[in-house]
Amino acid sequence: MITICMAGACGRMGRRILELTSGIENMAAGSALDLPALAGTEIAVTLSNGKEERLVVGADSRAEIGKAQVLIDFTAPAACLEHVAVAEAMKKPAVVGTTGLSAEQVEALKRFAQNIPVVYAPNMSVGVNLLFKLTEEVARRLGLAYNVEIVEAHHNLKKDSPSGTAVRLAEQAARGLGLSYPEEAVFGREGIIGARPERQIGVHAIRGGDIVGEHTVSFIGCGERIELTHKAHNRDNFARGALIAAKFVATAAPGLYDMQAVLGLD
Repeated sequence: MITICMAGACGRMGRRILELTSGIENMAAGSALDLPALAGTEIAVTLSNGKEERLVVGADSRAEIGKAQVLIDFTAPAACLEHVAVAEAMKKPAVVGTTGLSAEQVEALKRFAQNIPVVYAPNMSVGVNLLFKLTEEVARRLGLAYNVEIVEAHHNLKKDSPSGTAVRLAEQAARGLGLSYPEEAVFGREGIIGARPERQIGVHAIRGGDIVGEHTVSFIGCGERIELTHKAHNRDNFARGALIAAKFVATAAPGLYDMQAVLGLD
């Protein structure tokens, strides 16, 4: 049985991951971690036998991570790095779904991953990860004759922009086109900007209401447009993906992995 420590347990993703844990074979919720102000909160978790258990949220990262075999983190960048550092010290694998990490913070994850297995992915949905792969392949086949524009839409409480998923889509498109991200990307347009350069990827963000997440990659040529779109109806696919990643990382060798590796799409 693989037990998880859910960091960010009181957030929307954290709660849903805990709720779905019992539906994954040989997996159980071991502990819950969140901010000191949320310590003592009780979260109801249904066990595989149908009974309900209440997890009490703690704020001591070492104590909570120590109760489980795998850390799953959906928090904020600074807190995430602190949690993974504790996991590394305790030789515990980690799954990181936290977005908005800086280049320096990603480098820190890579250093941690020299000693423990870490899955780091901006989006853990199976469908979105297939979209990543398709975006690179379509970009490679169409080339610079087709302009790539990416539009993402999320709820009005989302903190980072563009979304981690949109960034990854732009990176995949850039790889397929032989471009450099973010050097050859533009984030929104305003004013008299002149003709669109051929060597450019457009990335645009929409925020409003309760949109869970929508991403469209448009390949716009002369006379036709190809669009690849993913729309999330709820957070369940992301949560299940995180649990699949936890199962993978529990037996993986040290290293930094993404969901392409977890799903066998690389």
